[in-house]
Amino acid sequence: MARLIARIRILPAEAESNLEAAVGSIKGSMPEGMEMKGHAMEPIAFGLKALVGDFLLEDAEGQMDKLEESIRAVEGVGEIEVMNISRQSVKMK
Repeated sequence: MARLIARIRILPAEAESNLEAAVGSIKGSMPEGMEMKGHAMEPIAFGLKALVGDFLLEDAEGQMDKLEESIRAVEGVGEIEVMNISRQSVKMK
Protein backbone atom coordinates (compact mmCIF):
# COMPACT_ATOMS: atom_id res chain seq x y z
CA MET A 1 0.00 0.00 0.00
CA ALA A 2 1.26 3.48 -0.80
CA ARG A 3 0.44 6.88 0.57
CA LEU A 4 0.87 10.23 -1.11
CA ILE A 5 2.55 13.33 0.21
CA ALA A 6 1.14 16.45 -1.46
CA ARG A 7 2.70 19.89 -1.12
CA ILE A 8 0.04 22.53 -1.66
CA ARG A 9 0.38 26.33 -1.80
CA ILE A 10 -2.68 28.03 -0.32
CA LEU A 11 -3.30 31.65 -1.27
CA PRO A 12 -5.41 34.05 0.82
CA ALA A 13 -8.91 34.97 -0.38
CA GLU A 14 -8.29 38.64 0.44
CA ALA A 15 -5.34 40.78 1.46
CA GLU A 16 -6.67 40.82 5.03
CA SER A 17 -7.05 37.04 5.27
CA ASN A 18 -4.91 35.47 8.01
CA LEU A 19 -3.83 32.06 6.75
CA GLU A 20 -1.78 31.37 9.89
CA ALA A 21 -5.06 31.43 11.84
CA ALA A 22 -6.67 29.16 9.22
CA VAL A 23 -4.15 26.35 9.85
CA GLY A 24 -6.21 24.98 12.76
CA SER A 25 -9.37 25.01 10.65
CA ILE A 26 -7.59 23.24 7.80
CA LYS A 27 -6.28 20.55 10.17
CA GLY A 28 -9.73 20.15 11.70
CA SER A 29 -11.49 19.82 8.34
CA MET A 30 -9.30 17.00 6.99
CA PRO A 31 -11.29 13.98 5.78
CA GLU A 32 -10.61 10.68 7.54
CA GLY A 33 -7.25 9.16 6.63
CA MET A 34 -5.65 12.51 5.75
CA GLU A 35 -3.48 14.80 7.82
CA MET A 36 -1.46 17.97 7.55
CA LYS A 37 2.13 16.97 8.40
CA GLY A 38 3.67 20.42 8.34
CA HIS A 39 3.32 23.97 7.08
CA ALA A 40 5.26 27.18 6.48
CA MET A 41 4.44 30.72 5.43
CA GLU A 42 5.91 31.88 2.12
CA PRO A 43 6.10 35.56 1.06
CA ILE A 44 4.24 36.39 -2.16
CA ALA A 45 4.52 40.18 -2.65
CA PHE A 46 3.75 43.45 -0.90
CA GLY A 47 3.59 41.80 2.52
CA LEU A 48 1.16 39.08 1.42
CA LYS A 49 1.98 35.53 2.42
CA ALA A 50 0.89 32.12 1.18
CA LEU A 51 0.62 29.00 3.28
CA VAL A 52 2.55 25.96 2.02
CA GLY A 53 1.35 22.72 3.57
CA ASP A 54 2.44 19.10 3.35
CA PHE A 55 -0.47 16.66 3.42
CA LEU A 56 -0.42 12.88 3.83
CA LEU A 57 -3.23 10.91 2.15
CA GLU A 58 -4.06 7.48 0.76
CA ASP A 59 -3.16 6.71 -2.86
CA ALA A 60 -6.73 6.01 -3.94
CA GLU A 61 -9.12 7.40 -6.50
CA GLY A 62 -10.78 10.67 -5.47
CA GLN A 63 -8.57 11.37 -2.45
CA MET A 64 -6.88 14.47 -3.96
CA ASP A 65 -10.29 15.90 -4.87
CA LYS A 66 -11.51 15.41 -1.28
CA LEU A 67 -8.37 17.07 0.07
CA GLU A 68 -8.67 20.07 -2.24
CA GLU A 69 -12.38 20.50 -1.42
CA SER A 70 -11.74 20.41 2.32
CA ILE A 71 -9.01 23.08 2.02
CA ARG A 72 -11.10 25.36 -0.22
CA ALA A 73 -14.01 25.18 2.26
CA VAL A 74 -11.96 26.92 5.00
CA GLU A 75 -12.70 30.62 5.52
CA GLY A 76 -9.91 32.88 4.27
CA VAL A 77 -8.64 30.39 1.67
CA GLY A 78 -8.61 31.65 -1.90
CA GLU A 79 -6.86 29.68 -4.60
CA ILE A 80 -4.77 26.56 -4.06
CA GLU A 81 -1.93 25.22 -6.16
CA VAL A 82 -0.66 21.64 -5.99
CA MET A 83 3.12 22.09 -6.11
CA ASN A 84 4.24 18.48 -5.83
CA ILE A 85 2.93 14.98 -5.20
CA SER A 86 5.16 12.07 -4.30
CA ARG A 87 4.46 8.49 -3.38
CA GLN A 88 5.63 7.03 -0.06
CA SER A 89 5.76 3.26 0.32
CA VAL A 90 4.41 1.83 3.55
CA LYS A 91 5.63 -1.60 4.62
CA MET A 92 2.99 -3.94 5.92
CA LYS A 93 3.79 -6.00 9.02
